[in-house]
Amino acid sequence: MRRALPRRLPRTAAPAHHEIVASYLARLAALNHLDGDELWKSVSVPGPTAARRIVTAERMSALTGRPAEHLAGALPELRATAEHWPLFRHRPQPGCPRCDARHPGGPVWRILPHHRYVCTRHHYWIGPPDNDSHGPSLRGNREVIAAQRKHLRLVQHFGPGATYDAVLTAFMICAHRWEIFRPTSGLHRQQQIWRERSFQFMPAGAELSSFTASKLFACLYPEAVDLAPLIAAPRWRQFAASGGDQLTRFVAEVRRRLRDHDYQPQAEQDAIAHWIATDCWRPPTTPPNTFATARGNRKPSQVGRMKLPSAERTIRSAAWFALKDRRGMGDAVLHHVTLRPVIIREWSPDMQEFRGAIWNSQRTDKRFRQPQSAN
Repeated sequence: MRRALPRRLPRTAAPAHHEIVASYLARLAALNHLDGDELWKSVSVPGPTAARRIVTAERMSALTGRPAEHLAGALPELRATAEHWPLFRHRPQPGCPRCDARHPGGPVWRILPHHRYVCTRHHYWIGPPDNDSHGPSLRGNREVIAAQRKHLRLVQHFGPGATYDAVLTAFMICAHRWEIFRPTSGLHRQQQIWRERSFQFMPAGAELSSFTASKLFACLYPEAVDLAPLIAAPRWRQFAASGGDQLTRFVAEVRRRLRDHDYQPQAEQDAIAHWIATDCWRPPTTPPNTFATARGNRKPSQVGRMKLPSAERTIRSAAWFALKDRRGMGDAVLHHVTLRPVIIREWSPDMQEFRGAIWNSQRTDKRFRQPQSAN
């Protein structure tokens, strides 16, 4: 026998764009002083497990009085199919604080596309999922805002899959370069830019209260997006794989985009050389996980228990960040779960520890053991 549709709530609110169902139901429950999990049961049908019931657009429409098409346009779980899920990050996160403030009832948790790092409307850093706090304002950081617009153009030109691989690989390269202690003027200037940018997001003396690894991604973002087209474009990938004059042209373009005229591929401590030798001739890496790996929707009481870095780990990283005077801080970015897909690729050798995989991602076995001449 078909269950009766739920009654419309006295107070309703619009869903946020890309909000997860559990977050939306938690806000509706708070606005109406109801139990969120009971509300979840009223708009869902049994799923594969008791903890993962399936919310239907029809029942959500009856509960909120909003058209099912409107709800599906905002809530990815009501519209996304299996082939769409790789376009989104697998972990919910807060978005822009000013965008979220328009939605009453409590915190807003969203599943954002891989290419969303900045709210270009309100100029706030969104970044990769890191903790349950909003990102910093980008006032005075026009280059970070401009990088988001370039990032969106990359998606239009190369597609979301190639752009996902290219931007994460470029982040990994930049993070390794922040770690290198090599006396070249171009590299030193780049490291100084990242260090100075970090003071804007995490003021001196306030590291313990302001540090997050996501803000380190913001420091690297403009340079990562500048480098990403070389990794995404099939023509440049072919040049990198071919060797000879074509490799020379590729290295020259790397120098130009990094603004490092001293750059030369090295056998050790060089993630670019590793990518040339190991990855450029293979297909782009795809997201290993999606939010909808299990059928059914999470319940509202699970919203506050997202898998995020522990406060203790963040404090340790913040203390180390302050101790090192913000030099060589790429390590915190390299250890972030966001970069794992491009550090441990499908063809990467097995390592007992993740640190070994990081070490391997910036060295080559045979190529570049002798300096390459480049004009």
